[in-house]
Amino acid sequence: MATPRRFLPSLPLLAAFEAAARTGSITQAAQELSLTQSAVSRQIRALEGQLGVTLFVRQKQTIALTLGGQGYAREVRDALQRISAASMNLRASPAGALTLGVPPGFGARWLIPRLPRFAAQFPDITLNILSRAARFDFRDGIVDATVRFGIPTRSEEPAVMLQAETVLPLCAPELRDRHAPRQPADLRQMPLLHLTPRPDAWERWLREYDVDDSGIHGMLFDQFALLGAAAVAGLGVALLPEGLFQAELAEGRLVEALPLPYRGTEAYYLSWPRDRDDFPPLQHLRRWLVEETAVAPPEAPA
Repeated sequence: MATPRRFLPSLPLLAAFEAAARTGSITQAAQELSLTQSAVSRQIRALEGQLGVTLFVRQKQTIALTLGGQGYAREVRDALQRISAASMNLRASPAGALTLGVPPGFGARWLIPRLPRFAAQFPDITLNILSRAARFDFRDGIVDATVRFGIPTRSEEPAVMLQAETVLPLCAPELRDRHAPRQPADLRQMPLLHLTPRPDAWERWLREYDVDDSGIHGMLFDQFALLGAAAVAGLGVALLPEGLFQAELAEGRLVEALPLPYRGTEAYYLSWPRDRDDFPPLQHLRRWLVEETAVAPPEAPA
């Protein structure tokens, strides 16, 4: 449903209001916008008249936002910043810019080594990468799509599966040789390292191999990069994705404490808002990711 025109003020009116709200001064807003003070005052009054709401309390030579004006200023500032960013992205990439949110480990160790192939195949698309351990919320308008690890539900946005994940109990070779584990229960005598986003990973692995999973303790890490570095340093055994730590395995910096993999029901999925279904850069990225996950992975960088 289209928004009524009376609720869509012009950009000059919004720019004048935002500058005055941010600086707290008509004079400074006028200097910033290269306008006269009277022109800025007229634009703000025109905006108030269009909205039917008082945005500023005027006292002699000072102005102060009303309570309603404070909330409106935040929303307008965010909207103008998004418009500015969209314009800058369009200028930098006329064919389209796409912002993808990814988990840090997947982004650094799986995606980034492959991005030169995407850039070569789609040179006109600018792909921006943001990473965080927590999930991105499409309502924030920060990303156009995300790679998530888990199991999508019916209520979620559209999604396509990229790949499942197999984890292995990995550690430094010196730690394995010192403890010499022979069966799954032996790992309970070794220091176990944990990833905070997956707090029950060791319990699930132990149950898979019929080992008591109660009372599991150990150091906590919030990212795979730190967890893997701790394992390489000999601090303990970590459950690490096989596909993300090929370099360490190939170089012998990490070894299998026991050759006992675990694959849960979760997988990596690409998801996006429904209103981005027909966005061409996203369509290209979706097809490319599906193709990439279907081929053998290159070694991750050391």
